[in-house]
Amino acid sequence: MSQPSQRAKFVTLVAAIALPLSVAACSTTDNASPEAKTSTSAAVPSLAAPSPSVASPSTSESPSVSQAPSTAAPSNSTSAPFGPSCAAVPSGKGSFDGMSADRVATAASNNPLLSTLVTAVKAAGLVDTLNNAEDITVFAPSNDAFKSMNQTTLRKALANPSMLSGVLTGHVVAGRLAPADLSGEHQTLNKDAKITVTGSGEEFKVNGTASVICGNVQTANATVYIIDEVLMPAS
Repeated sequence: MSQPSQRAKFVTLVAAIALPLSVAACSTTDNASPEAKTSTSAAVPSLAAPSPSVASPSTSESPSVSQAPSTAAPSNSTSAPFGPSCAAVPSGKGSFDGMSADRVATAASNNPLLSTLVTAVKAAGLVDTLNNAEDITVFAPSNDAFKSMNQTTLRKALANPSMLSGVLTGHVVAGRLAPADLSGEHQTLNKDAKITVTGSGEEFKVNGTASVICGNVQTANATVYIIDEVLMPAS
C-alpha cells in the first residue's frame, strides 16, 4: 500500500473516534436536570412580606354594661340635706361638709344664709350655750325670714337680750331630730314654747306657717332645719 493511502485511512479513523465523543458531550450538557444547572447559583431569599392576619374584633372583648341598681341614700336620710334652698348653700367653711366639722353657732357663722341669725345669737349671748350643748335640733330662720318679719319688733328684740333669748331658744329642741322623727310636737329650750311640725318626706311646716327650705343639715353637735319664718312666741 502506498504512503498517501495509509494517511487517508488514519484521518478517517480519527474522525470516526472523535465524532461519537463530541455527540456524547453535547448530549450530557443538554440533558442535565434543572437542579444540576442551578446547583452553583446562590439561593435568592424571598422578598414577599408575609400577609398579616386580620382578625375580626371579638365581641367578648367588649364588656357587658348592665345598669346596677342605685345605692344612693334617699334625700331625706340622716346623711343628706334636702329642700329647695340647699342649692344656695355656699362652698368652703359654710358648705355642708364645712358646717359638719363645727359646733352649731360657729357653723352658722360661716354660712352667709344665716348671718342675721348669728347676729341675733351673739346679741342674746347664746353662742356658748349653743356650742356647748350636746345633740340638739335648731330651726334656723334664714336671712329672708328676718327680713320678712316686722322690723320694729326685730329692732326691739335685738335691743333686749332677755326677750331675744326667749325667741331664739324657742327655735331649739333637745335631741337630734331626723326627718323621719320631725313631725309632731316638740318642747323647746324655752320652757314656755313648743314647736309643732307637720309633713313628711321633704315637705314640712313648722307651727303651721313656716316651711323647711333646707333641712337635715348636720353640724358637730346639732341637726339644723333652715326655715323661712321667725317663730315668734304667742302673745
